[in-house]
Amino acid sequence: MKKNMGSADKTIRIILAIIMVILYFTGIVSGLFGIILIILALIFVLTSFLSFCPLYLPFGLSTIRKHKQ
Repeated sequence: MKKNMGSADKTIRIILAIIMVILYFTGIVSGLFGIILIILALIFVLTSFLSFCPLYLPFGLSTIRKHKQ
């Protein structure tokens, strides 16, 4: 797996995952939607730690900044 996520992308995903978990455990979101949010939060955390998003592959996307030389 070639890394395709930059640091800003990873940070945003972690923040969103934290918000999703808070919404679920405070009872603001529950039921099926709450379970979906928790699963999505886990996916965000996993992809952030791996620096790889499989959904970027078909579109050839990458959020890694290219350094000028």
